[in-house]
Amino acid sequence: MWEYTDKVKEHFLNPRNVGEVENADGVGEVGSMACGDALKLSFKVDDNGRITDAKFKTFGCASAIASASALTELLIGKTVEEAEQLTNDHIAEYLGGLPKEKMHCSVMGQEALEKAIACYRGTPEQKKPGNVVCECFGVTDLQIESAVTDHRLKSIEDITNYIKAGGGCGKCHDTIQEIIDRVNGAMVDQPAKPKPLTNIQKIKLIEETLEREIKPALMQDGGDIQLIDVDGNRVVVKLKGRCASCAMSQITLKDYVESKLQELVAKELVVEEVDA
Repeated sequence: MWEYTDKVKEHFLNPRNVGEVENADGVGEVGSMACGDALKLSFKVDDNGRITDAKFKTFGCASAIASASALTELLIGKTVEEAEQLTNDHIAEYLGGLPKEKMHCSVMGQEALEKAIACYRGTPEQKKPGNVVCECFGVTDLQIESAVTDHRLKSIEDITNYIKAGGGCGKCHDTIQEIIDRVNGAMVDQPAKPKPLTNIQKIKLIEETLEREIKPALMQDGGDIQLIDVDGNRVVVKLKGRCASCAMSQITLKDYVESKLQELVAKELVVEEVDA
């Protein structure tokens, strides 16, 4: 039995934004009733290019419903350009994680979003690039290659979990395995490319670094530091104790606090002290 997070259960039992947006600016449909999963996403965009409403209709399991519900929550309030940056990993993270066997539900959400944005921009729907490997679910060799590369997948089961390829008749298993072996062989001795941190991951890592690495050092000299805000790569803090009145506070802020966060979290971070 799969273990679902409380947030997955909540979005399954009480899904948000069910239905279809009237006079939608963007509509995307993926999957089919025959393959057991189908999703229709629609959204409305205001004059500033910001998504004001998003709704979904889906046929699928609890994870499919929860993923589609989460996707609409993530979309509302974002510009189309911001929405374009959303991936299936953002959907899964928003839900507190998905069982590996259900990651394809979040991928379906990402694909529906891509089609809806293409519809909004008036871009004609194009045939999937590459050659179809899995006839049951219409998955191409390039899609399989991308999944292996992006998620370091190692088995046919992994592929099925992410993009459903190989989950039907099984005739494509040999070809899928060949692609896995070829792609992973080309990646041998190459370090895994780190994924950009999401805002939630970044904030959590900053908090952990402050508590574990920075605060103890400052407290040894009677000082302290408090995290006030994180805005993109801008980290706003407040120095406390002796650090607040120290003439060298700006040196401490830049040469120690900022350098440590850049080393352990992200090199793009800039630390600023809150106005008094």
